[in-house]
Amino acid sequence: MKCPHCGYIDSKVLDSRQMDDGSATRRRRLCEACDGRFTTYERIDTIAFSVIKKSGEREPFDRSKLINGIMKSCHKRPVSIDQAEGIAALAEREVMASLSREVESVKIGEIVMDKLREIDEVAYVRFASVYKQFRDIETFMAELSGILRERDNETFDKH
Repeated sequence: MKCPHCGYIDSKVLDSRQMDDGSATRRRRLCEACDGRFTTYERIDTIAFSVIKKSGEREPFDRSKLINGIMKSCHKRPVSIDQAEGIAALAEREVMASLSREVESVKIGEIVMDKLREIDEVAYVRFASVYKQFRDIETFMAELSGILRERDNETFDKH
């Protein structure tokens, strides 16, 4: 594996572990030339599918783009990169299970929002505000009110 620090092609695996969802193997590596440490992920090569954006434009699914979007919504929140990768892997698995070669970005966004809502409500609201493109404060407040109603119902159901 090529070192991202110096470009040397040999590295030593220090640690390997399965991702929580079993979708990939995470390997911690040490460059034999510069002693730089880096992480790689090994996953099964899957059949590519296209994402149909809101504009109607099609582009290949890009897991890293999805992870970056999730991580932006989780900025300064207690959500790890492993959790973000797990959400992206879940979305990818659900799309792959549908056996469709194309999927609307809406479907991927809903999967991500459902999972973020379970993990961190603030990250969920951040992701939803970009994804749902809230046009004004009223639509934003309506979303927040829905979250608060659900939380109140859950609290009421527990008692």
